[in-house]
Amino acid sequence: MMHPFVPTRAFFTKGIGRHKNKLQAFELALRDARIEKLNLVYVSSIFPPKCHLVSVEQGVKELMPGQITFCVMARNQTDEKGRMVGSSVGMAFPANREHYGYISEHKAFGQDELEMGDFAEDLASTMLATTLGIDFDPETAYDERREIYLMSGKIIDSMSAPCVTKGVAGMWTTTVSAVVFLL
Repeated sequence: MMHPFVPTRAFFTKGIGRHKNKLQAFELALRDARIEKLNLVYVSSIFPPKCHLVSVEQGVKELMPGQITFCVMARNQTDEKGRMVGSSVGMAFPANREHYGYISEHKAFGQDELEMGDFAEDLASTMLATTLGIDFDPETAYDERREIYLMSGKIIDSMSAPCVTKGVAGMWTTTVSAVVFLL
């Protein structure tokens, strides 16, 4: 049986845009991420079984202007000078490629790239861990839980694409981070 809407490949991308108009700042962030020419459809948080990651360079070569394209996207904006703004998607991969993984979206103010990325990976890993029945204490620090997840043999890895910058006076600043799917 053919499953035409189950992506077989995906890529991470991110971008920053600045403009005096909020919408144009978003468009410039999409341009920086190299996905501005697409009709983006936001989907939820499942990384399909057997899906492979490809580079952003390879992924964008396969997309045509105007194409309807599915993605999981985190987006944040500020018009405050000096305010740290960020967004990140995170992904957790199951050891068994027949099982699905999880993608999370995170946006925040005042967090650096490491904090943004770790939080997004923590969200995705925790969702996957609960699905796989991994026993853990949700109150422990992410670093400790990550070790439990990896030692279980059920979660093989996690990764993220944090995008963080500071706002500029008189401009909207937008960050985007996305996982873009290819059918």
